[in-house]
Amino acid sequence: MSKLPVIEIFGPTIQGEGAVIGVKTMFVRTYGCDYRCSWCDSAFTWDGSAKDKLRLLEPETIVEELMALADGNFDSVTISGGNPALIGEGMKHFIDLLHRKSIQVAIETQGSRWQDWFYDVDVLTISPKPPSSGMKTDWDVLDHILRNMKEHGRATHNLKVVVFGEEDLEYAKSVHRRYEDVQLFLQPGNDDVKEAGDISGRLLRRLEWLFNKVIADPALNRVRVLPQLHALIWHNKQGK
Repeated sequence: MSKLPVIEIFGPTIQGEGAVIGVKTMFVRTYGCDYRCSWCDSAFTWDGSAKDKLRLLEPETIVEELMALADGNFDSVTISGGNPALIGEGMKHFIDLLHRKSIQVAIETQGSRWQDWFYDVDVLTISPKPPSSGMKTDWDVLDHILRNMKEHGRATHNLKVVVFGEEDLEYAKSVHRRYEDVQLFLQPGNDDVKEAGDISGRLLRRLEWLFNKVIADPALNRVRVLPQLHALIWHNKQGK
């Protein structure tokens, strides 16, 4: 199927996390996920609560909508979900269309599914989920993805682990040991994605905790610790 299941198109905004943090970007959020993380901040992409917003769109239509929103005011598109890696040829075609317009493509996926179009992504963030998510990592699949990316010879991929506590931090260290040649980003988790109002104080305390843990641990000398920048500024608002 060439159409993409899309639940949101918005921007421009600022990318709040990972390797392209701080970059002005448009967002395309796809519907559907093969995971059910306990703390997911975009559960509406898979739990049915926003299914009325789901549209099956041709890649050309998505590009048209992006241009209608902000033509000339962006050169980066972030494709998130859900899990965009559930989509096959339609996603490759969409990426190709964006590249023809000299637009950079960033995608995040949990590393549960391989797609050949990973090779075409400018910034591919692979974010395996730690124990607090309630999900189990398929290490064979993750090994396959990272081996393919390494053998392809393009340094376009990175790893990111969200950390909520000590068990998650140990998981992140195991990921770092297993893939020591891949840049790893650590991010403190937002443990209440429905809280209204200003959550920046709570998030900063979590960030300070993670800073101190990394500072004290020689096994984490080469990781990078980042905040959820968008959550510090816009809190739990959707579409930011």
